[in-house]
Amino acid sequence: MPLKDIHLNNYHQPAGAYRIKRLKNLAPEAKPREKLLKEGAKNLSVAELLAVVINIGTKKEDVLSMSNRLLQEYGTKGTIRHKNPKQIQKNCDIPLYQACRLVACFELGRRFYQKPPGSKIFIRTPQQAFTVLKGMASLGKEQFRGLYLNTHYQLIHDEVIALGTLDTAVFQVRDVFQPALERSAVAIIIAHNHPSGILKFSAADEEITKKLKISGNILGVALLDHILISHRGFVSAADRANF
Repeated sequence: MPLKDIHLNNYHQPAGAYRIKRLKNLAPEAKPREKLLKEGAKNLSVAELLAVVINIGTKKEDVLSMSNRLLQEYGTKGTIRHKNPKQIQKNCDIPLYQACRLVACFELGRRFYQKPPGSKIFIRTPQQAFTVLKGMASLGKEQFRGLYLNTHYQLIHDEVIALGTLDTAVFQVRDVFQPALERSAVAIIIAHNHPSGILKFSAADEEITKKLKISGNILGVALLDHILISHRGFVSAADRANF
């Protein structure tokens, strides 16, 4: 199917908080490692499992508080998908050796993981994209993400491209298109969140959308949409006449 034929006729926009636990306040048997030994991994929360991997906190933050913060600010995918320990150290404000633990642990998971039959996801509308991305709405820090599709609109890759501070995520154009070229994706849907709750594209958002669309045309990878997400919902750039 030629790239120029890829379009979305029906691409129209329709009209969880974390409970932070402190390690010092927990009974010995309720601490993550002890709980793992007693009850098994399946009975631990994601934050507790993450705390077991990180193993130890810092003087200013215990390990369970750190795990909860990482999940609250950057989300599960944001924490898992990054492969550069130094980036994790900088973005997530954790010691480098702990960032190395995370990278090694999740790389093992990626290598052993196999998608179950019937797990294919197809994205043809902004609402379908939002269903995949809606977890971004509750993040405390800005995240920039890409959904990579084949010619059948099937999701073949989901990438956290950049993690940011409260209101910004910095990345290069090549960071967006490298995963597409590596996986032979023919189309991308990009998304980012506004922790402030504002559902309006900024001038910088408009500029990066324009730049990515031009770059995609040159590389042969169609930019189908740019979705902005907050706790108030989402808006779709593709829904506008000038997209």
